[in-house]
Amino acid sequence: MDIKKIYMDADALLEGHFKLSSGNHSQFYLQSAKVLEDPKTAKLLAEELAKEIKASGIEIDTVCSPALGGLIAGFALATALDVRFIFAERVNGEMSIRRGFEVKEGEKVLMCEDIITTGGSAMEAASVVKSFGGEIVGVAALANRGFCHREGSDIETKPNCKLPQDIPFFALADFTFEMYAPEECPLCKDGSEAIKPGSRGN
Repeated sequence: MDIKKIYMDADALLEGHFKLSSGNHSQFYLQSAKVLEDPKTAKLLAEELAKEIKASGIEIDTVCSPALGGLIAGFALATALDVRFIFAERVNGEMSIRRGFEVKEGEKVLMCEDIITTGGSAMEAASVVKSFGGEIVGVAALANRGFCHREGSDIETKPNCKLPQDIPFFALADFTFEMYAPEECPLCKDGSEAIKPGSRGN
């Protein structure tokens, strides 16, 4: 499956000058919502990701995603794995699990995002799951931005990766784009202004 082609065909691989949720800047941006707006594509990608996860042999009771970006990917993956789905959401700036969702002691939870950059949001949500007694058994995403090592890839983990090294990380493809601190961004130096197209912006 050519994941990059799927993103390009959906106009989900954007080129320009973007401010990422981390605050860094990049010439490229992945807009997974454009891929996932087609239910058939979402189902296809989730089933492909589920194959990798099932082949690993890890036991999963529940998939949990941080809102908003991970909701569709997480629900589709939970459907493909035939397990329960819950989500965490920000309340006054902090991740919280609400809406009647419960996590049992020892419940095996797979965290799922649409895209993993450093994995910060996924790990914020994971910390809430663990506070209820859940066990994080892995992380999954449709796309990996190349800062964390995923199963089946030769990309090495970078210092800013926040995913734990003792659990597996599954993703369908690596998208390795340069990111720059705002003060070092060559696009800014050329006079361009960064836009913020993600879920925390417009």
